[in-house]
Amino acid sequence: MKNQTLLAACLSLCLAACTLEPHYERPQPAVTPQWPAAPAGDSAGPTSEGAPGASQRSAAQIGWREFFTDPKLQSLIEQALKHNPDAQVATLNIAAARAQYQIQRAQLFPKISASAVETAEKFPAAVAPLASGAGTGTGTGAGVGGIGAASGSGVFRFFDVGVGFTSYELDLFGRIRSLNRAKLQQYLGYVETRRSTQISVIAEVASAYLSWLADSKLLRITEDTLNSQQQSLNLIRMTFEGGVGTALDLHQAETTVATAQANLAQYRRQVAQDQNALVVLLGTPMPSDVVADVDLDEESLLTDLPAGVPSEVLVQRPDILAAEHNLIAANANIGAARAAFFPSILLTGSYGTASTQLSGLFQQGSTAWTFSPQISLPIFAGGANVASLDLAKVQKNILVVQYEQAIQNGFREVADALAGRATLDSQVAADTALVLASSESFRLSNMRFTGGVDNYLGVLDSQRLLYTAQQSLVSVKLARLQNLVTLYKALGGGWFERSG
Repeated sequence: MKNQTLLAACLSLCLAACTLEPHYERPQPAVTPQWPAAPAGDSAGPTSEGAPGASQRSAAQIGWREFFTDPKLQSLIEQALKHNPDAQVATLNIAAARAQYQIQRAQLFPKISASAVETAEKFPAAVAPLASGAGTGTGTGAGVGGIGAASGSGVFRFFDVGVGFTSYELDLFGRIRSLNRAKLQQYLGYVETRRSTQISVIAEVASAYLSWLADSKLLRITEDTLNSQQQSLNLIRMTFEGGVGTALDLHQAETTVATAQANLAQYRRQVAQDQNALVVLLGTPMPSDVVADVDLDEESLLTDLPAGVPSEVLVQRPDILAAEHNLIAANANIGAARAAFFPSILLTGSYGTASTQLSGLFQQGSTAWTFSPQISLPIFAGGANVASLDLAKVQKNILVVQYEQAIQNGFREVADALAGRATLDSQVAADTALVLASSESFRLSNMRFTGGVDNYLGVLDSQRLLYTAQQSLVSVKLARLQNLVTLYKALGGGWFERSG
């Protein structure tokens, strides 16, 4: 007897662990083991570092507060994570997926409920005697007449109170467990999608903030240039009215002032639009204490990032993790589709008390119970089960392609950002030297003009070159910082806040 009990227990455990899901293997990414080398001719250093060691963490381990060091930017990001609509929707999607998983998981357990039933039936006088002796069971209907006598009017009553479960499926072939695992993986996919959304929101806020700083810097440069040109115009007008200057010099000065005024209006508009873009990303009005008075220096805004190696970086990106969770869910759905070809066993049972009179419930001898096991073996379903299995396999193949595509897109994003980091540093250095040379050229040209050596044309050319060089330097600095933000996002930068 003990051996039979042990055998039954082992069999139950084997059946509990039985699923028909295919063995899952992560697809191998079709990418090179190293990032592409930096473009030739740049001195920005290598773009492919080794794997992070004890003193070098990956980008996914660097929280956004560590990477974005500007306190104003940190405040804006914090507001966006609380109020941004995309971030809120991603959080709500997790709550919905969690509820769906709990609904699916509940099918692993029998649904037990209490019930109280009164059944009343009336028969004609000619039928009532037959009905009263027709049955001896405890079911409802005409057969209940065998339990007790009917009233003179031919009305039969039956009362039943009990606790039971209906249509509880024994998951012998893992169909319900496969569906449960699929819902769990979909829920985990939404968790990663939320993390990806939060990283995207952080990157978008940072990029918009940097654009606001750059346009504000260009606005100040334009204001300074306009003031300088206005002073030159006043001086030339005085010399023209004194009969020393020429009309050509006066009109050239007026042209430069009008151009600077047009540029000033343009940058004021861009600054206002940058603020509007930030408000949309924040999901709340712009804090009044945030002013665009920070210079575009990388050291005061951002922290440098280690690139790592592709095999480690790509598995840390939340969008790739979400794609893999969806792939695992599709793999589990194949197991559920396979289980549909095998028998299913449904159990229905109840235990309680029954009587033909309400006062007879819960008295001695009123105990009633039912137990109805049902086995169903699919024989012919018009090809529905075969089509369901084919569909599950096709859906998995689609998700395999999407997973591989996510890896390839991630690899390209990181490679592009690394190439930008390698070249933009050199471009910033060159534009910085150009600004210094143009500034000195403008100073000398202005000295020669005020000394009466040259005409105003030389001052105009040197000032225009200086203004253009200053604009170019701000644009390149902005591109370098935004590229670093993109690299942080592409490397799967951690959205979380690290303590300590």
